[in-house]
Amino acid sequence: MTEITSTRRSRRFASKSEPKRALELSWGIASDVGQRRAVNEDSVVALPGVFAVADGLGGHSAGDVASAAAVARLSQRAKARARSGAMLEPRDLEDAFLRASDDITLRTAGAAFGSGTTVTGIAVVESDRIPSFLVFNIGDSRVYRFREGELQQITVDHSYVQELVDAGELRPEEMELHPDANVITRALGFGEVPPYDSWLLHPEARDRFLICSDGLTREVPNATIAALLGAGGTAQDVARSLVAAANEAGGRDNITVAVVDVVAAPLPSATPVESTA
Repeated sequence: MTEITSTRRSRRFASKSEPKRALELSWGIASDVGQRRAVNEDSVVALPGVFAVADGLGGHSAGDVASAAAVARLSQRAKARARSGAMLEPRDLEDAFLRASDDITLRTAGAAFGSGTTVTGIAVVESDRIPSFLVFNIGDSRVYRFREGELQQITVDHSYVQELVDAGELRPEEMELHPDANVITRALGFGEVPPYDSWLLHPEARDRFLICSDGLTREVPNATIAALLGAGGTAQDVARSLVAAANEAGGRDNITVAVVDVVAAPLPSATPVESTA
């Protein structure tokens, strides 16, 4: 398990052209191996500019190496932008995923079946001359937004059961019970760089975002996740509570979460939710 974070868990972001229209965030992370796995193959990065969770594919050799490569490359791009006082750009994600794919191929060359990872998260980018969120996703880890008591899943799983739901052959509430619930249709690794889905969001003050591996969502129902997100406390407190809830429910997989709180946010000229998939 690789965890990349900073000692300071808050940050203010602003465009150089609009310094008074600032976005202020605070965040917390938590991870646990769970109750049944010997190794934690999840990884997480929570640095100013990028917050992401990667879940190394269970049953494949070196899943932990694959997830570590994903968050390490995202971390490098975030740090490089921070040094120049800039925010991330979509091409930074593309570069990070390309380099991570090469890393995975090199470091798992001896693995019989290769290795791969999911990766999902939030990059702070500039849009409409203000700091905004670019949510990105490969695989079936997820990003949620909790706003005014309502939980909304932003990402769409790249999975066999999601395809069944899309085709009207399976109800969303049946996804976790399906025998092929763990089959994903897109992953970073295995010698490929798959396209990633992305959504541009303008966050609002008091929004709370959750980034998580499926070790959380397969154990804890949405109603409980929403209740824990709305229970108050710091982002770090909530992250720990979510991991504890998954363990109490069985902890059949590794569990990793990042919680990002929007302390203050500028008002854009419009507030669309745009998919750039």
